[in-house]
Amino acid sequence: MREIILVKYGEMALKGLNRSSFEDVLLRNIRYRLKQIGKFSYTKAQSTIYITPEAETDEACDELLSAAMPRLKKVFGIAALARALTCEKDWADITKRAVPYLEDALNAAKTFKVEAKRSDKAFPMKSPEICRELGGILLEQYPHLSVNVNEPDVTVTVEIRDTNAYVHAAREKGAGGLPVGTAGNAMLLLSGGIDSPVAAYMMAKRGLRITACHFASPPYTSERARMKVEQLCEKLTPWCGSMAFYCVPFTEIQEELQRNCPEEFFTILMRRLMMEIACRLAERDDCGAIITGESLGQVASQTMPAIACTDAVATMPVLRPLIGMDKVEIVDIARKIDTFDISIQPYEDCCTVFTPRHPKLRPHLDAVEEAQAEYDFAPLVEQAIQNAEKKIFAQHVSESQNI
Repeated sequence: MREIILVKYGEMALKGLNRSSFEDVLLRNIRYRLKQIGKFSYTKAQSTIYITPEAETDEACDELLSAAMPRLKKVFGIAALARALTCEKDWADITKRAVPYLEDALNAAKTFKVEAKRSDKAFPMKSPEICRELGGILLEQYPHLSVNVNEPDVTVTVEIRDTNAYVHAAREKGAGGLPVGTAGNAMLLLSGGIDSPVAAYMMAKRGLRITACHFASPPYTSERARMKVEQLCEKLTPWCGSMAFYCVPFTEIQEELQRNCPEEFFTILMRRLMMEIACRLAERDDCGAIITGESLGQVASQTMPAIACTDAVATMPVLRPLIGMDKVEIVDIARKIDTFDISIQPYEDCCTVFTPRHPKLRPHLDAVEEAQAEYDFAPLVEQAIQNAEKKIFAQHVSESQNI
């Protein structure tokens, strides 16, 4: 039995003359995700990538396919995928092999329908005929079934392609979006809470390669708080691919803010300095935007005036994919990508340990800039950048280095 995986494109199929560049990036990402589990061969044609396991036995091929499917469902750019039986483009071979291949799926169902996709117009049977004939054969072999063309338990699909025919019964939904790397690079402000990992997921889905930046304030924040953030990076790599991670020491800056700036402006000034550092690191790593997990009105630093004051120091676009979402929507996605349980671990981050009692909800930019000018933070900003530690996260692989 020859089984392969059929990978279907999403909106990428609508791209024009540059579609091939999107296809090349998607194929590269797929190879990267699967290279650790075994050897596969890849071909692409007609908005489909064909992934064939290279193993000597059916059992070994089955193991490779079973390991590949969950990984592929987290690759952005894939709209749908299916394990499929490869047949000759001969009706007798299709029917002979499809009946036993579909046994498990059809025995567990009560209703079914057959769909046909005949991209090779030289095949002698047209799509309606394929559906009718194969449906009749399956009804004879599985008499407990009935046909339901609207809401079937199982949809059997026959695809007549250029070189072969393919039969499958379980088409699964992919991650959608665009392949990671097709939209450039961006720097994520990763706090350790629920929101910022979700923001990373959403922007990776739009084709951005993610680099993360975390601000640590020891001894006010613990080593466990940093470990928590690194665990979030590990959870994001199946979706985002390999990620560079910067951990920036922020203690001295926060202590000077506390000593020299009005308490009501503390949070907004802290975020302005974070933004300045993040932009500097982003430029160094060839990132073209900053990503934050802010949701409008969620906390004092996320009102429109506060956001405007923060953006005033940014030297590149600031992307806020969660800006119009409520917490329930964000939590649902966090659970889906398996970051929620880590995010709620009770380890403080630098944004919470220095929270002022009465933060300014609607700060004016001129007042904020005047307060920041009372102390020269430039040397501390430069020192924080120089002392940042960089770590690379990939699936099952990480390495660290100082910069």
